[in-house]
This record gives sequence, structure tokens and C-alpha cells, in this order.
Amino acid sequence: MDQPTHGCVLLLDGTPDRRRGALPNPTAHAIAGANPRGFLAAASADVVQLPAMAGPQSVLAYLQDAVRVPGPLLIWITGHLMVPTRRGTGLHLALRESTAATVRYTGLPWEWLTRTLREHAGPTLLLVDAEADAHAWPHVTAAAHDGRLADGLALHGVITPTPPKPSLEAGPYTRAFLTALSVGHPTAGPALDPALPHQLALAQATLPEGFLPLQYGDAGPVLANRAAPPRATAPPRATPAAEPAPTASAPAVPALPAPVSAPEAEDPLPGILAAAHAGRHNEAAAMAAAWEQQALRRHGPHSPEAALWIEVRADLARLAGDHPRAAELWLSAASHRLDRGGPADAEALAALKRAHYCWQHSGDRAALLAPALLALWERVPDSDEAAADVRARLTGELPPVGSR
Repeated sequence: MDQPTHGCVLLLDGTPDRRRGALPNPTAHAIAGANPRGFLAAASADVVQLPAMAGPQSVLAYLQDAVRVPGPLLIWITGHLMVPTRRGTGLHLALRESTAATVRYTGLPWEWLTRTLREHAGPTLLLVDAEADAHAWPHVTAAAHDGRLADGLALHGVITPTPPKPSLEAGPYTRAFLTALSVGHPTAGPALDPALPHQLALAQATLPEGFLPLQYGDAGPVLANRAAPPRATAPPRATPAAEPAPTASAPAVPALPAPVSAPEAEDPLPGILAAAHAGRHNEAAAMAAAWEQQALRRHGPHSPEAALWIEVRADLARLAGDHPRAAELWLSAASHRLDRGGPADAEALAALKRAHYCWQHSGDRAALLAPALLALWERVPDSDEAAADVRARLTGELPPVGSR
């Protein structure tokens, strides 16, 4: 199917007090600088950025123009959500002159936004990376839980508590979402399901405590898929680089097994490993997670295809130097293989040895992982030495290798 000829991207920055010397919104700037025209599943697109607009009627006029575009419509909102302190509980997007006392008159009512966007005849997606203060937070969460926040629209994003000081960096959710968009997803078709980059962003971003994730509706073909579709969906055939030599007390760590795949299948793993070895660890992790999502959707969570991508992500975590995360993933992989193949399964033993190696290099977090590791070793015959090593470190008789 051909792409629609024309669409629109509207970047709406709801950041108040810009004239009072506040720093520009770094999240909005990151989106605007990432070629937002390329986000859209359309042959061409208008891009309209509204930085620190004054007056809700002006913003409404831009929204009304945007919904007249027949093709896909992407509205990306950053900034602050507010609720008037007096005479009303309606949620508003703060604009340039908004304060808690004046937002009823100076902010954009959220109801105006959703009502206007519902008039768009084509596919529509609302992305949100916004903050809310303590006064607005109960109203935001209530609107999110009862559906009023989306009001029938496809909406993805997060709302976070307003920090004590404005951040100098773009929001972690937006950074991770932009990375996922730049990688795309290895599946057929020109459009990208926004649930995929959304879930990847939630998994990859370090979000503040108490954040509110948002995911509603089916947007349709709004976002472009930048990943070239593979010729086949078979698992990758290449194997990551071999593990470093284990210490004397660790079991030998074998190389990753090469999964069975069709000879003609396109292999994504070399590109993923090239990104990891070049230091682009977030990009490599996003690509692997995208392939894992495809395996989960096509084969199910207990399939060998899904298990393979857990192991790939585990090795990527090791290459990135995140040994605790690598140990967690290898433990999951080992448990999966033990459940499927039993304690005599050679690949289960190999995964458990890799988990042990990464656990030994997990520093302060080794104690948290030790009980799970010990429980798995106790399921494997002839593993007394490895289990004894875990018990010794768990009881403090031996420190983890990474803490020496």
C-alpha cells in the first residue's frame, strides 16, 4: 500500500514562564532537532513547532489547521500540565504566561485539545512527555485511569512529577523513544505500531519514581518504520563475541550456541553487534528488543525464538559493562531452558554458567541475585562446586570478584 501523500507533525511545547528567564525546554528541542518530518508514514509532511505559545485561542487555531490535513497527524506534547487553584478542576496544558492562579485563562484546556483532534479524519497519534505538579497530580491520574485523558484518541507517553529544578537534558522517555524511532522495527510494512517504541522507551529510560505511563488506542499508520524489513523471520545465526576468560572459581563459560535458521534468512545480529562494539549500546539494545518483540508476537513468550533474544540482550548488557543486568537476563534464559529441556540440557547449563560469570562481576548487587542463582544450580546435577561458590559469597566468606 502506498503511503499517504501528505501529513502533519505538530510539536506543542507547554512550558510557562519563558519570558522570565527560564531555560528553553530541552525535551521540545530534542524532538524538533530529530527531523520530525521523518517520523511520519507519509511521502511529505508539514512540521509546525509551537514554542511557548501565549493564549489558548492561538494554539487552538493551529490545532484546527492541523486536523484539516487528510493524511497522518502526529501531535507531540511536552511541558507542564496544570489545574486551576480556584474555580475548577479542568486539566490544562500550561502556556507561556500560565501560572497556577491564571492557567484557567492562559492555558490550553485539555478538553479543547482532545475534542479538536477527534475531528481529524485520518490516522491520529498523540504523544505526551509532560510534567505535573503536586496540585495537578491527583487530577491527572484520575483522568488517566478513567480514560478522559485520551478521550477516545490513540495516546502514548508518560507524565512525571515536576522536579525541584528544571532539567538541562531532554526527558529520558523522549530520548529513548527517539532512539527507538531511529532504529525502527524489523517487520514488514512502512508503518510502525507506536506501542513498540513506547514499550522500548519505558524499558530503556531511567524514569523518576512515581511516573505515570500512558497507552491508549490504536493510532493506525502514523509513524514511519525506519527498519528495512528482513527477508525472513528466522532467528539470527551469528553469535556474539566470546566471554572473557572466567576466574578460577567460576565455571567455564562456553560460547553462545548458534541457533538454527534458514540459510537464506537475513541475519540482524551482525549489525546489532557492530553497534555494540562501536559503543552505541542503546542503539544495539533497542534493535535487539525490537527483534525480541517480533519473536514474542509471532512465536509466544515460551518459544525458543523468544528465549534466544533474551540471551542476545544478556550478552549486549555484558558488552555494555552492565554485569548485574546481564546476570539477570542469563538467569531468566537459564530458567527458561531448564523448564523446557530439563537439568541435563547442555544449553541450559551453558546459560547458567554465563549467569554465574556475570553474577561474579555484579559488585554490590551480587547478593540480591545470589538466591536465584543458587536455586538454579541446585536443579542441576553435579553442580556442587558452583553452588558452594554461590553459598560462600552469599554468606560473606568470599567477596564477589567485581568488588575485590
